[in-house]
Amino acid sequence: MAKHKKQKKASGDDHDRLDNKLDFKVYSKELAKLHVELVKLQEWVIQKKKKICIVFEGRDGAGKGGTIKALTERVSPRVFRVIALPSPSEREKSQMYIQRYIPNMPAAGEIVIFDRSWYNRAGVERVMGFCSEEETEGFLRVVPLVEKAIVDSGVILLKYWLEVSPEEQTRRLEARINDGRKVWKLSNMDLKSYSRWYDYSRLRDAMFKASDSQYAPWYVAISNDKRRTRLNIISDILGRIPYESMPRKKVTLPNRQKPEGYVEPDYPYRYIAETF
Repeated sequence: MAKHKKQKKASGDDHDRLDNKLDFKVYSKELAKLHVELVKLQEWVIQKKKKICIVFEGRDGAGKGGTIKALTERVSPRVFRVIALPSPSEREKSQMYIQRYIPNMPAAGEIVIFDRSWYNRAGVERVMGFCSEEETEGFLRVVPLVEKAIVDSGVILLKYWLEVSPEEQTRRLEARINDGRKVWKLSNMDLKSYSRWYDYSRLRDAMFKASDSQYAPWYVAISNDKRRTRLNIISDILGRIPYESMPRKKVTLPNRQKPEGYVEPDYPYRYIAETF
């Protein structure tokens, strides 16, 4: 089990550390170590039938998607399930707000990761006018009770907020404009919300005040350096879950059967072009 280290409070220097990026070789080496621990966590969750829910929230461009990718790229998608819900349907809009999130909660032996979550109501929906002030205030009153019920049911609930500086957010969003690999990440909603930095700040503060509880606290990661952010968050997750290495049988490949007369067919396979 990884031991959790007490995190120092972020300073102004931490927020503005934009020119001291972590070396890629160092990053890759440390990430590989963490991936080994995540596999151990996975086996522990399966064998002990544990339930874990991890929520990722933060500003646009803060690095939620990249962090989730780093967290899940070496484990089973059947155990680590990523949930990124689309905009609600008309039917879902008429339901109790939290209703469409509840079916995605983890069962025994699962880790569910929310790429944005029910906290949309305290953020983008409130800023962009998709819900009323009364609806948001009602959500903030109820959400601690809902999360208490989730935790009381045996779910390990971890909530992470990724905070990026205005300068770094601008750089990342501008980079998406002319990058064919990233242009899909930049929506009209992102452009509209970009100008409302301080509206988001005020709503973030209200959200923390209402929902930063002892049983479901918020953990904040300064995400100006994506590589450091990924390593720090994964390390934090591992440090907050009391997992342990589970016994595994030694694996030995069996002998492959003999051909016993099998002959490769003379079939006109449609081989793909070896362009590379």
